Amino acid sequence: MPQTIETPHGTARVHVHPVAEPVGAIVLGHGAAGSVTARDLVAVADVAHEAAVNVALVEQPYRVAGRRAPAPAHQLDAAWIAVVAALRADALRGPPLVVGGRSSGARVACRTAEAVGAAAVLCLAFPLHPPGRPLNTRQPELDAVRVPTLVVQGERDPFGRPGHEASREVVLVRGNHSLNADLDAVAAAVRAWLPAVLCGG
Repeated sequence: MPQTIETPHGTARVHVHPVAEPVGAIVLGHGAAGSVTARDLVAVADVAHEAAVNVALVEQPYRVAGRRAPAPAHQLDAAWIAVVAALRADALRGPPLVVGGRSSGARVACRTAEAVGAAAVLCLAFPLHPPGRPLNTRQPELDAVRVPTLVVQGERDPFGRPGHEASREVVLVRGNHSLNADLDAVAAAVRAWLPAVLCGG
């Protein structure tokens, strides 16, 4: 049963999937016009459950209100921070926290990772730049993250391809921005990475 959390910019809806003895928690956000039922988010949630990780899937207030166009970045970030704080005070209290999401949700997770005390960040289909506009880059959002980061990116993603850094792993999978062409590869990448960032492997 989803729960609602009030934020500075409206009501968010959260789907929490707990495990009996969690070793960690992961909070995931959706894409700009998408939902928490996106197939890659569901695949990652399943992997996290297998790894004894509590999962929370967050619907931003603008989506709960029925709008498809995303709110401005500062509103998305403020709402996300409020939701994560509420979850950490209650359902996700205790174990190390991973934050992430797909596309726009990945950007929000990167921008707020330090503010919410994340131990790691998971980016599914990070939109490095708008299609056909490589100079309009969001690279600084990735570079600002100071904790281990996994980016799972489609080989033919028109939104670009982030590069590796010391604390950032990039896994390329078949397909485009949706990541639906090879969900097994998406799941495998997260399955190999998640236990290591939560409990040292």
